[in-house]
Amino acid sequence: MILGWLMVTSASTGIAEYYTGNAAYFSIRHGVYLVLGVAVMYLFSQIPLEAWAKVDVVFLLASVVGLVLVFVPGIGHEVNGSQRWLNFGIIKVQASELAKLAAVFYVSGYLVRRREEVQSQWSGFIKPLAILAGIVLLLLLEPDFGAVVVLMGAVLIQLFLGGVKAGQFFLLLIATLALSVVVLTSESYRVERLMAYLDPWAPEHVYGTGYQLTQSLIAFGRGDWFGVGLGESVQKLFYLPEAHTDFVFAIWAEETGLIGGAFAVMALVTVIGLIWQVGWKAQQVGNMYGAYIAIGIASLLGLQAVINIGVNTGLLPTKGLTLPFYSYGGSSLLICCVMIGVVMRIAYESAQMTVGGDDEQSE
Repeated sequence: MILGWLMVTSASTGIAEYYTGNAAYFSIRHGVYLVLGVAVMYLFSQIPLEAWAKVDVVFLLASVVGLVLVFVPGIGHEVNGSQRWLNFGIIKVQASELAKLAAVFYVSGYLVRRREEVQSQWSGFIKPLAILAGIVLLLLLEPDFGAVVVLMGAVLIQLFLGGVKAGQFFLLLIATLALSVVVLTSESYRVERLMAYLDPWAPEHVYGTGYQLTQSLIAFGRGDWFGVGLGESVQKLFYLPEAHTDFVFAIWAEETGLIGGAFAVMALVTVIGLIWQVGWKAQQVGNMYGAYIAIGIASLLGLQAVINIGVNTGLLPTKGLTLPFYSYGGSSLLICCVMIGVVMRIAYESAQMTVGGDDEQSE
């Protein structure tokens, strides 16, 4: 999170100076969210998993209400043509962030409550997907295709590890891929983005739909091995749009080079790996609810990181997804902190179960 604050501070100076007259504007706001995030992390680490198990359905319903409210004038807030934010005055919350976490909690609870049905009957497999289909539809209406990919990817991983039959899983995987192709080709701007991704340097794309990608690739090229120096980026000076949000990694790579970029990626990989380890240990001691939640959270963070870095490096078509813990964005950072707080609680309860089991064996 400190590294992310450094990234945002460096990447946002130009745009902050231009729009607010204060080069540190976004840095200060991000710093406030960071402090709030630590407090939120501690708060959620104190909530027992049993409490979440009682309200996971309510949490899911609340997230659906949030996704509906983004379309209500005066409450919903539009940015770059997408109606994704809830405007609470001092902070704008991205409703999809809550929906993704709510889906993870709901599927985790469902897999524990309906374990036999999930593993043996089609109904146990279809029921949660039918409910999540409503969330997916609302996300597509915003539109937020990136959030749909992350949410469905995490749910697929949870269902697979929850014991869904291989045939059912691969059928769902094929259906999800087919739906993705339909969604990608249903809107002209998505088709244009896809064509720009295939050849961003083409004359018709380089100053149009491929502009962000080409400017991002220029940033990586300038970074070379060791970068141009912290704070010395040229691309952040209005060449690369969203430099402090979706493309903060490109600016970091420009300023710190391959070495700095690799360090940032390894830090994220380490965190996600530790979350998987917490899930594995929870499964070993029989804390299946905690195990499924940890797996879902690791999948959410991992998929979002892969998509963001893939977009920044030109490996994936351009999508508006932040990089967890690094990109500027109050609601994104706070939700990431909530996730880590929950994982800390899972680790604590699993450790308590281990101690309790050892005590029983010694008696």
